Amino acid sequence: MSTVIPTDDDLHRLATETGARLRASHHMLVTAESCTGGWIAKTVTDVAGSSDWFDCGMVVYSYEAKQAMLGVQPQTLETHGAVSRETAIEMVSGALVHSGASIAVAVTGIAGPGGGSEDKPVGTVWVAWKRRGGYARAAVFHFDGDRDAVRRQTVAAALGGIGELPAASGDSAGA
Repeated sequence: MSTVIPTDDDLHRLATETGARLRASHHMLVTAESCTGGWIAKTVTDVAGSSDWFDCGMVVYSYEAKQAMLGVQPQTLETHGAVSRETAIEMVSGALVHSGASIAVAVTGIAGPGGGSEDKPVGTVWVAWKRRGGYARAAVFHFDGDRDAVRRQTVAAALGGIGELPAASGDSAGA
């Protein structure tokens, strides 16, 4: 099975489709990014008119930034590490608390080439999504390829998952 690495055009198309869904359902997006370093926010703001559906993005690389900007608990980081379901869920929840957005996505992972371990090899990425007032959903991915490939696949997975959030009552398009 070969790995398909999203191109810039693929990512732009995904961001455009995501934006159309968010705009139609009157939602605003916030991103909380670690391993992608703001690439999700860059991708969505490459779409003309994204100010209609994109609130803000937070790049939180260090433990300290995750705690200060998103409210990730020190115990969560000490017990589970930055690359964990627990951290991703606290990141996505914190992004909603610290923004005016109604939909959040958070990513934390190991893009490589170093930093991996037997338990969490390079390419391990947790992505979490949450709608304000709803429950967070998180998924782990094991991407192949170099640093760029892992990050591109993470951006695509993050954007793709936004469309899978359950519709809240009153939504017209189910963002």
